[in-house]
Amino acid sequence: MSLKAYLDKKLIEAGCDEAGRGCLAGPVFAAAVILPKDFHHPLLNDSKQVTESNRYELREVIEKQAIAFAVAEVSSKEIDEINILNASFLAMHKAVAKLNQKPESLLIDGNRFKKYHDIPHTCIIKGDAKFASIAAASVLAKTYRDDYMRQLHEQDPRFGWEKNKGYGTEVHRQAIEKYGATEHHRHSFQLIQWDLFHQH
Repeated sequence: MSLKAYLDKKLIEAGCDEAGRGCLAGPVFAAAVILPKDFHHPLLNDSKQVTESNRYELREVIEKQAIAFAVAEVSSKEIDEINILNASFLAMHKAVAKLNQKPESLLIDGNRFKKYHDIPHTCIIKGDAKFASIAAASVLAKTYRDDYMRQLHEQDPRFGWEKNKGYGTEVHRQAIEKYGATEHHRHSFQLIQWDLFHQH
């Protein structure tokens, strides 16, 4: 199924998506992308369906050809303070605010969003597999977040962040059990699955 170029041809639309919502460590990242109405790239799809090398290839194309794009993040500390859903909305708001062109409509991946100023929005479930601008936003959010987690890994290699990117893999959870949580962990999340390690 090919991605739709737009929801409304007459409006300047920005696709928005986030990455890292389900992670135990690191910020949540979001991107907002305004693409030309005739944008097409054969590799572009939901970033989870695209190989890592293709994501980075796509990032270059998107950044060159987009009318406007922006990436923003919300820290793990802030996630703990306002919860992950609100942090995801805030990251998307911050990305939209950084765009150098004001969109007339926002296409949001998912089923919930907090209105951003006076810009109308449409929530689209699995939007990153339906609309090019959301798919492009998902690619940017994911690649920028992966780069960030690799940098964190270089500072602290104990948790395998270069591979798990902060997701709750067994290796990651066992490292938390062994070393304790760091400032990069989301302390409001269940970091250790007790039933895994402490069989009753």
